[in-house]
Amino acid sequence: MTTAELTQRGALPNPDVGKYEDVNRDVLKVLSRPGKGWWILFTMAAAGVGLFLTSWFYQIYKGIGVSGLNAPVGWGVYITTFVFWVGIAHSGTLISAILFLFRAPWRQAIYRASEAMTVFAVMTAGLFPLIHVGRVWHAYWLVPYPNSRFLWPNFRSPLVWDVFAITTYFTVSAVFFYLGTIPDLAAARDHARGLRKKFYQIISLGWRGTDREWHHFSKAYIYLAALATPLVLSVHSVVSWDFAMAIVPGWHTTIFAPYFVAGAIFSGVALVITLAVPMRKFFGLEDYLTVKHFEAMAKLCMLTSAIVLYAYMTEYFLAWYSGEPPERGSFWNRVFGHYWWANWIMLTCNGLVPLMLWVRRVRRSIAALFVISIFINIGMWFERYVIIVTSLSHEYEPWAWGLYRPSVVEMGILIGSFAWFGFWFLLFTRLLPPVAIAEMKEVIPPPRRGRVKEDAA
Repeated sequence: MTTAELTQRGALPNPDVGKYEDVNRDVLKVLSRPGKGWWILFTMAAAGVGLFLTSWFYQIYKGIGVSGLNAPVGWGVYITTFVFWVGIAHSGTLISAILFLFRAPWRQAIYRASEAMTVFAVMTAGLFPLIHVGRVWHAYWLVPYPNSRFLWPNFRSPLVWDVFAITTYFTVSAVFFYLGTIPDLAAARDHARGLRKKFYQIISLGWRGTDREWHHFSKAYIYLAALATPLVLSVHSVVSWDFAMAIVPGWHTTIFAPYFVAGAIFSGVALVITLAVPMRKFFGLEDYLTVKHFEAMAKLCMLTSAIVLYAYMTEYFLAWYSGEPPERGSFWNRVFGHYWWANWIMLTCNGLVPLMLWVRRVRRSIAALFVISIFINIGMWFERYVIIVTSLSHEYEPWAWGLYRPSVVEMGILIGSFAWFGFWFLLFTRLLPPVAIAEMKEVIPPPRRGRVKEDAA
């Protein structure tokens, strides 16, 4: 395939990037002294982490009663945000692994940020079961340790299922992410000095780039990619069963597993766009994160948005077709009840706003994609909020219906969770190459040796 064909398909970053040393120089430049924009974002993230910790410590001191959780709605913002971050986490490695297995030519520029997003999203999601239980010093009850009295753990509890899901997925995702960075860490080692050089020497594991090392690296990477793909599907299905296994109107349905997986990919691709746009601008990576890459991600959003919208319509149809008054009443309450505003935010952000991506000019506009990606993630958070809160607040018996209003503490923890995620992602951009150096070189034509003979006239 020629250079022009590779560029047209989005495999080459930019026709001007034609040498291996150009890739090293441009990407490793990101690891140098950060600019003003990075410091502004990092300061905001650090302040948000402070808000997160302050709100959580206040809840620990005062008790879980400072939240808005009540008798009918025992799950609220905490579990909503937990499912949101788990979805983000599952999409990152899934995007990277599937695109690698299918040899997508535009994967090289975005997969590193996608995998880093996965690791930090799992770290964020893992906090919320601890926050939700209130008495965090008893969180070890969630761990399946052996005990002679068989009192704990309760394997029928969704929280125990989530412990298995999070630990399994975090282990595989972290190994997959770290393995892919080893050749680039060696490149950073060769260009660094002082303490940074010692740091990269340790974590690059003595990589020298020999044929034997590349052979084992390639085999291990493809095996992990093949393992991660079904693992992501199965693990996120377990998270959906937190709801589907409960006999609650709006939850007890068989479509939750594919519905949640599609929503995870949808929100994950949108967050990759949200992260890639400022990273591209602040770090001068315009030659590597091109319009072609963003257009490809926009097309993936189009596909998953259609699947999610179809799942919404299927839910409403099944509620009507079932003929069960509690099921019909639950979905009627979603549209016209106390939480109508949350439901319509969900439908607007996840169903209507992505329709603009069908316009080619919108798909190729970086600013438009950035705004749309933010709306998508807002809609995906409200999707989880609608599923949890509206169903629990409007179950079978009218006398047991109730309302739930998030407290200031819950909103502080919610906002702080995004700051916590951003804090780690910003540190990642300072310590590790945010674009895969070795794989970017794979799509650049190799340098020619000697003089090139011109064709005879």
